[in-house]
Amino acid sequence: MSDLDDACRALGLIWVYRDGAGRMQEAPEESRRAVLAALGHGNAEAALPVTLQRSTSRAIPAGAPTDWGPGPWVILTEDGGEIRGEGPLPPLPMGYHRILHQGWTVHLLAEPPRLPMPPRRWGVTLPLFALWEGAEAGMGTYPQLGALAEGLAGHGAAFLGINPIHAGFPADPGNYSPYAPSHRRRLNTMHVETGLKLPESGALIDYGRAIRAQRAALEEAFAQFHGDPDFEAWRGEGGAALEEFVTHQALSEVHGAYWGGWPLAFQDPRSAEVQAFARERWQRLRFHAWAQWQAETQLHDAQMRARSAGMNFGLYLDIAVGTHPHGAETWAERGSFGQGVSLGAPPDLLGPSGQRWGLAPLRPDVLRATGYTAFAQTLRAQLKFCGLLRIDHILGLERSFWLPDGLPGLYVTMPREELLAVLRIEATRAGASVIGEDLGTIPEGLRAALDASGVMGCRVAMFERDWEGTRDFLPPEAYTPTALASWATHDLPTWAGWRQGRDIDWRAQLGEVPDEPAAREARAAEVAAFDTLSGGEDLAAMHRHLARTASHLVAVQGEDLAGAVEQANLPGTIYEHPNWCRRLPLPLSGLISAPTLDQTGAIMAEAGRT
Repeated sequence: MSDLDDACRALGLIWVYRDGAGRMQEAPEESRRAVLAALGHGNAEAALPVTLQRSTSRAIPAGAPTDWGPGPWVILTEDGGEIRGEGPLPPLPMGYHRILHQGWTVHLLAEPPRLPMPPRRWGVTLPLFALWEGAEAGMGTYPQLGALAEGLAGHGAAFLGINPIHAGFPADPGNYSPYAPSHRRRLNTMHVETGLKLPESGALIDYGRAIRAQRAALEEAFAQFHGDPDFEAWRGEGGAALEEFVTHQALSEVHGAYWGGWPLAFQDPRSAEVQAFARERWQRLRFHAWAQWQAETQLHDAQMRARSAGMNFGLYLDIAVGTHPHGAETWAERGSFGQGVSLGAPPDLLGPSGQRWGLAPLRPDVLRATGYTAFAQTLRAQLKFCGLLRIDHILGLERSFWLPDGLPGLYVTMPREELLAVLRIEATRAGASVIGEDLGTIPEGLRAALDASGVMGCRVAMFERDWEGTRDFLPPEAYTPTALASWATHDLPTWAGWRQGRDIDWRAQLGEVPDEPAAREARAAEVAAFDTLSGGEDLAAMHRHLARTASHLVAVQGEDLAGAVEQANLPGTIYEHPNWCRRLPLPLSGLISAPTLDQTGAIMAEAGRT
């Protein structure tokens, strides 16, 4: 055993692992040293600040006494109270408290018990950008989301799910993936409805043109804004965090989308130069604050419309697994993220070559030392607008795959139990249910831990098979009850595309299908096998199969209802495939009135999902 091995084990690195293809992998020494440096080991620049070196966190049960070490302690409760004592801790209400004990600050995460399971319901998922009405222009808007929710509720849908709507990069129209955001606690203002006409661009969104047009429309609408007490109150409540974000947005207009290329003086949000810029460009800061206020107001209205129409959950929102390494979130909170490393995944079914996502990972040591404030705030920012929340790549609560720049990756262990405690606190306070995207290479014990917390998993019918035996598709009754069942995801072919082998077409073009005839033959056999199980060859048979599953929730994809063939995203590609660009084949009104939706609502009702 070497000193390097000892350091890696001490910081929770897992450098020998089995990938999604079942092959054993071992990260090289260079990768291990790079990840250690990103965690502050032997790297003074990334070391924990002195103020956090005697700070940690611990999950405790809410409302019950807790054993504690010897000596006097002081508890600072979340509501501002103070309790002094020694020995066991008294019962504390659910929430976030601090205890000062023997020179340490311990963040107490007073966690509630298991989240309750939702009733058997169904809903629809689709990308917000794909919505349109009247003309194929711009990107789907928050008011359109509310209108669609009302229409779907009339057919019995309990939720409407969309991809992440985090703040993006208006200064770089080429970076529009919803899963590579600038800031996960702010909203994408490109979905704000201004009432102004935008230029048409056809079935594929031309983001360069669309973003420029939407920004011009926002500017024109802001020019007509003469103040509102609600806006002023909202901005005041946003405090320093909001001001840092709008300052970043204004700076990006001058220096470019990514702060890593800015002059050094502006890379520090607390520098004198940044403060002077904020004072001089106060009107630009006000514009960006107003645009965020519009986004939040319109999204809130969409949720209210959904709930008022009778949806049990209303909106079903999605949190991206990471954030761009040079976006607004990392600019303001750089010390919370690993530098020189990217989140990703080892080879698996979705990415045969492995994946490097270009996203900055949150550091587990900083999370623990700060009481998971960043994680809690990210959850809270979404939960105030929805009744159902998806956590992208929830495997990251157990371990994250970090890839140093130019090197193979390895796993970093995350503080699972404490992250789940925070998730339960925030979901309980919001009265929401949580879905964890638990696809890919699943660490042993993770699904049991999620189930113990009441966090539901995902069951994708395309992959629900007896992989250990016959490889047959699983019958509906074999599905996990504590899950959301769907045919596919945004990273997989649509129902029609799967049957036609469109994903094979795309992968063959990329040289990723070594034996194309064999792949097509295998797909034909899969299609026939699923048709036999579901009792038909049409969309209704597939939806009837989903409706009968034991899973409490079922998600029907809007692309399937609209008859789309192409999928939204092809993992592992950027420009080789038109990711995140395709509009739905039908306008919003056409989707609401589509016979497929009426038929699906009846199927779900027959299965008791009402």
